[in-house]
Amino acid sequence: MMRLYHCVGARSMRSLWLLYEMGVEFELETLEFSMESLRTPDYLSVSPLGRVPCLVDKEVKLFESGAICQYLCENYDDGRLYRAPGSSDRIKWLQWIHYAETIAVHGAALVQQKVFIAPEKRSDVVQKLESRRLFLSIKMLEPILSEQKYLLGDSFTAVDTGIGYSIHLAKQFIDTSALTAVDAYYERLISRDAFQRAL
Repeated sequence: MMRLYHCVGARSMRSLWLLYEMGVEFELETLEFSMESLRTPDYLSVSPLGRVPCLVDKEVKLFESGAICQYLCENYDDGRLYRAPGSSDRIKWLQWIHYAETIAVHGAALVQQKVFIAPEKRSDVVQKLESRRLFLSIKMLEPILSEQKYLLGDSFTAVDTGIGYSIHLAKQFIDTSALTAVDAYYERLISRDAFQRAL
């Protein structure tokens, strides 16, 4: 059976959320969010960098969340969440799948400052710079979401799990209240049952 390796609070939530939206059967392996748990020889044999998410499906082993999303949609989607080659939304679908990581990388820099670096060694400059970059990467979505409910229009797709998780992460560090369309979008996303289960 398919297995997802996950840490609570980590970006693997986006893969977990997508699996719940798809309704496919899988086993969930929840690891502690610590170097000790993620660097065991057993886990490194599955995920060479000792990070989450990691998806194992028969002989397939994937450890990049964008690749996991594309793989799951290509192989398990029932037509709701994926935009296949030839679809008029295909290019937008691909762009938003990967743009989710652009947002998340700034959030990850702030997580490192908050969680993994001792308080006396944290950089005010890095925190200010990454917070600004994070805000701007989300602000770019505001005019799009002012005109439609989801990133591809009125239908929720897999791209909303990636971008939605990245906004969820960002909200731990920055104030997005000035981005009213983004905040309304976020409220729509967090009301979904699959999002709540993934939390």
